[in-house]
Amino acid sequence: MRVTKFTHSCLRLEGGDAVLVVDPGAFSERSALTGADAVLITHEHFDHLDVDGLADTVAQRPDLRVFAHPDVLPKLTAFADVVTPVEAGTEFTAAGFTVRAYGGQHAVIHPEIPRIANLGFLIADDSGSVYTPGDSFTAPDEHVDTLFVPLNAPWLKLSEAIEFVRAVKPGRAFALHDFLLTETGAQVSDGHLERLGGTRYARVAPGTTLD
Repeated sequence: MRVTKFTHSCLRLEGGDAVLVVDPGAFSERSALTGADAVLITHEHFDHLDVDGLADTVAQRPDLRVFAHPDVLPKLTAFADVVTPVEAGTEFTAAGFTVRAYGGQHAVIHPEIPRIANLGFLIADDSGSVYTPGDSFTAPDEHVDTLFVPLNAPWLKLSEAIEFVRAVKPGRAFALHDFLLTETGAQVSDGHLERLGGTRYARVAPGTTLD
């Protein structure tokens, strides 16, 4: 399994000739979708779902499969025939990877802002597992080799990110959801996670591929 971190919350996973992309949003590079066989969408927010970009990819690759919570489907009507609804607790195969969905709700931004559906995805093959939580701190009930931890968001406190890493106990962790931070702010958060997370942690530049 090879994982490439794109800008903000987008990940591209490759295993053999198969390509799985998670959360190709408006901040991420559309090149993440090149050659994709399947796409996972954690929730409907624009920084995780670029509908136009995904529609263009479906037009070029009609065999592409998209997996998302049923609440997200109204945004995907232009290519509804390639979309499969999934909910928390569902296990399925996407681009040859075994995927299990966790969670169900977006983290609280403010009590007056309605919460929406959100899924975390545990993605695995014979070489290991990757977990990406979307906009939540839902921890899976299985071992995680590589965790992507949200670093900055309107709904996030750094202490929650630290406790999330501690709860998951992954083999290693990398920053996710980091586009809105300045470099100085990111370095401050990085330092706390490196010291307090309890595992190997790093923030990598967009386009970095991890084996």
